[in-house]
Amino acid sequence: MDIIYEKKDRKAYVTINRPGVMNAMSTAMQKLLAEIWVDIDNDPEIRVGILTGAGDRAFCAGADLKEKVSSAESEEYLKLWRPDWVTHDLETSKPMIAAINGYCLAGGQELALACDIRICSENAEFGCPEARWNLLHGYGTLKLVHAIPLAVAMEMILTGERINAHEAYRIGLVSHVVPQSELMPTAEKIAKRISENGPLAVKAMKELAYRSLDIPLAEGLRLFVAMRQSVYSSEDTKEGPRAFTEKRPPVFKGR
Repeated sequence: MDIIYEKKDRKAYVTINRPGVMNAMSTAMQKLLAEIWVDIDNDPEIRVGILTGAGDRAFCAGADLKEKVSSAESEEYLKLWRPDWVTHDLETSKPMIAAINGYCLAGGQELALACDIRICSENAEFGCPEARWNLLHGYGTLKLVHAIPLAVAMEMILTGERINAHEAYRIGLVSHVVPQSELMPTAEKIAKRISENGPLAVKAMKELAYRSLDIPLAEGLRLFVAMRQSVYSSEDTKEGPRAFTEKRPPVFKGR
């Protein structure tokens, strides 16, 4: 299977499984990944997802350009292939963690930017080399300028040069750099902590955080008030304080 999709302990595991070609994404894989994101969003048992790449050489080197070149004259291919293959198709209300091992380039970097939390191994490398081939790092450009300082983002976008794991941490592109052997354990530790929190609050705060990038503070505060009413009237908000006073872990039901 080119993509392995598993569920365990309220966590979804998505593994890009083409290590022989640096986990490059084919058109069929892009479509399947979008379907998996929908399933994660719709499954009430899933609280958080982890996206990673098989092997120790690459998280994802982007779209399979060999497929693109060999199929460029095919009208059917041009209907299927979309340059915005990681935009709205990979939106979910559930938190997503990118566990990045090795190369994270082009569309692979876009996949990482589509996740909420990014951690990487010490051998990770990031970059958006599309301009070298007269392609566009479209979604990635729109996301990258919000994720790291503008001048640094522009240099990455316009030169196509790569950065290593420690530079990615320094500029805030990732939140942890760990040895390869600790990558998945670290991702699972973060995922476990998220999964133990109130799912309604997590969902609302994720939406509030991203909406805040596009709206004035006053509008954001009005949105917060509306969300607070919905979350605070839930069964889970009764359970949370009750569990605190009874000195026990809360049992949240997502309602």
